[in-house]
Amino acid sequence: MTIRVMLLDDHPVVGAGLRAILDGFDDITVVGEGSDGSAALAEGALDGVDVVVCDIQMPGLDGITTTRRLRELGGPPVLILTTYDTQADIVAGRRTLAPEVAAALAERIGRPQVALTTREIEILRALESGAGNRELARQLFISEATVKTHLVHIYQKLGVDNRTAAITTARDRRLI
Repeated sequence: MTIRVMLLDDHPVVGAGLRAILDGFDDITVVGEGSDGSAALAEGALDGVDVVVCDIQMPGLDGITTTRRLRELGGPPVLILTTYDTQADIVAGRRTLAPEVAAALAERIGRPQVALTTREIEILRALESGAGNRELARQLFISEATVKTHLVHIYQKLGVDNRTAAITTARDRRLI
């Protein structure tokens, strides 16, 4: 299942950064963008949108007003991103984050994990069974050299240096 996202942010660099991050995931697609909430409320703009990622402060229709209107219309959920840190600035719906949770999220965002490809996930799942490179190649209809190349990429992305560590790390991160 692909998650279809609309981005709303008045800063082009932030929007481009968010798009670049989200485009790195196989199961997320950015299907719309805008510089304020009116882009989300335009006729047909939300067709096929699963979630709206929205800045709080934007010229025109701000994130708080946009969120309220989308909720009234039964629109998709809204994820608010902001650099503002006071409750008065960020309370827009039913939930806020405890400072500890916000700190943990900020730390993880500061060190984004590189997403594995669908093929790399397939290889990790096959590794769980204890298959060697030859067996992996046969199962996946690729050459042993290609298996080795995928393993090198998996190890780099997961920050490990062997099969056991790759499987353990992938399980810990709930990739497999």
